[in-house]
Amino acid sequence: MTTIKDSVHDHIEVGGVAAALLDTPPVQRLRRIKQLGTVALVYPSANHTRFEHSLGVYHLADRALDHLGIAGQRAERVRAAAVLHDVGHSPFSHNVEDVVHRRTGKEHDDVDELVTAGSVARVLDGHDIDPEAVARLVRGDGELAQLVAGELDVDRMDYLVRDAHHTGVPYGTIDHGRLVRALRFVDGDLVLGEGNVQTAESLLLARALMNPTVYSHHVARISKSMLRRGTEALLDTSEISAEQLRRMDDHELSVALRTHDASSPFGRRLADRDLFKRAVWAEMGDVDDDVLEADHDRVRAYEADVAADAGVEEADVILDVPGKPSMRESTTGVVVNGEVRRLDEQSTLVNALQVAQREQWRLGVYAPEDAVEAVGKAAERVLGLETAGALISEVGTPGRYASLTEFE
Repeated sequence: MTTIKDSVHDHIEVGGVAAALLDTPPVQRLRRIKQLGTVALVYPSANHTRFEHSLGVYHLADRALDHLGIAGQRAERVRAAAVLHDVGHSPFSHNVEDVVHRRTGKEHDDVDELVTAGSVARVLDGHDIDPEAVARLVRGDGELAQLVAGELDVDRMDYLVRDAHHTGVPYGTIDHGRLVRALRFVDGDLVLGEGNVQTAESLLLARALMNPTVYSHHVARISKSMLRRGTEALLDTSEISAEQLRRMDDHELSVALRTHDASSPFGRRLADRDLFKRAVWAEMGDVDDDVLEADHDRVRAYEADVAADAGVEEADVILDVPGKPSMRESTTGVVVNGEVRRLDEQSTLVNALQVAQREQWRLGVYAPEDAVEAVGKAAERVLGLETAGALISEVGTPGRYASLTEFE
């Protein structure tokens, strides 16, 4: 048994297959993948990695298994899946996942080639664990997969607390100890036991507060958009394939971006934190459905049209259209008066959080500082945005879509 000191969970004891998996190259690579991607450009201390997060997920999964009375090889498979659940992440975590998916059709939980072959498979085989069974758990297939890839999973419990800890914001605090103890399986579904409506609400509330403050902070979104644009340029103009890129680490991608001609402007800007600024920051109600539903090719066409209207280079315009708000956790099952009920049917707070989530949604158009005003006005014309407040001028005067505290 190995004991590891963790900044969130204190001492974590790791044994069996999990301890052996920690020393495999795919898991060690996670030391070089930031948990929050470019969020460190907003919160300088947010440099924690997928490796330490995976340790935390293992720890909470181990606690949950003990509480649920699940032991033997079934438990060991879940512990292995907890350690391995993030080995498929691309550099900078989720930041370039969309770029990779468009070119490979693969998500970060498509880990079969990493788990069923090589060093990981040898470790699993050595502990009489079927690698394919572990890969299925990582993908979310099977009853016990709900512990590591479900709506009440320990993955979410760890990253909320860990991200809050390392950014220094007070909003991600949850009672993960109570959440783990409240877990039950009812008719094959992982739910929270009697008397835990507020426990479930606390998880959703933490997520709802962390989203605008950390995960969707405007600087994080700008830098993520620039990283994606640079990565696309790198893949379009170099011999690096999307399959190769998805197995790079953060450092390798950063160097590649800076050393290839087409991607170097974005690579340099990201390295120096010389970021684009907001030209538009618009609410959902002021954006046409055609823009809200635009696919990647249509977004690029809009960018070209805005650039032409503004008289700037196409590379100087980035249109950032987030997906429509969703709250998967709202369907979490909670036992109330002896029966399992969906949280969104039991909690009035969930409905309020869903409304707040929609109100927090913003479309962004980003440009170099000296082009912000021209690009903002052009974007308003091309995208058919409402005039009142959609633009943010180059002198930093916010409209009704931004408060002064949102500016750098």
